[in-house]
Amino acid sequence: MGRAFEYRKARIMARNSKNSKAFSKFSKEITMCVKAGGPDPDLNSRLRTIIASAKSAGMPKDTIDRAIKKATEKDTSDYKEVVFEGYGPFGIAIYVECATDNNTRTVANVRSYFTKFGGSLGTSGCLSFLFTRKTVFTVKAKEGVDMEELELELIDFGVDELYKDEEENTITVYGEPEHYASLQKYFEENGYELVSAEFERIPNETKEVTDEQKVTLEKLLDKFDEDEDVTNVYHTVANL
Repeated sequence: MGRAFEYRKARIMARNSKNSKAFSKFSKEITMCVKAGGPDPDLNSRLRTIIASAKSAGMPKDTIDRAIKKATEKDTSDYKEVVFEGYGPFGIAIYVECATDNNTRTVANVRSYFTKFGGSLGTSGCLSFLFTRKTVFTVKAKEGVDMEELELELIDFGVDELYKDEEENTITVYGEPEHYASLQKYFEENGYELVSAEFERIPNETKEVTDEQKVTLEKLLDKFDEDEDVTNVYHTVANL
């Protein structure tokens, strides 16, 4: 398995018990997507993938439908995606993605979390060299699929890593962000059942921390996770 797979597996295991936060994240994504491209999944390809990901995460259909309906209402908050970059304690780089309807509040909160644990909020782009952004698709494996042939077919889509999870019977591929739409089209046209589709930031290098340091870092990451504006957090800790 590749580096990206191992990092993603650790993140998934860490967030498996946080469904309520995941549902809130999907609701915000649905809102932004509907406002940008409309409420009809047949005409809004990005919305189709968000719905599939939400269902895979266990979000009830009626909750998804309510989120779509609410997004069409005029008084629904208009969320904006913002990114914060900084260093936590022990020189750990942390990338924080948010969806917010109040940027002033979000900036103040994120800065306070960094400061409280001895870190600091950096300038935009200061961590760009430490992370690589990828589009990540997970689909149900079709019976008899040849992984080598599939890999050859997907090279033109900027895919540089893929693996099959035998236990879950799924295939996950990592590609360049600009190929998101073409990858979605490929999987839909070739009869693959979509499990999830998202963008992730994979650290180019990671750092081991002690058990004592890990406790402090977990407290900081928990603060981010508790914030309703925060949708994703990426870091360079190898053993967390």
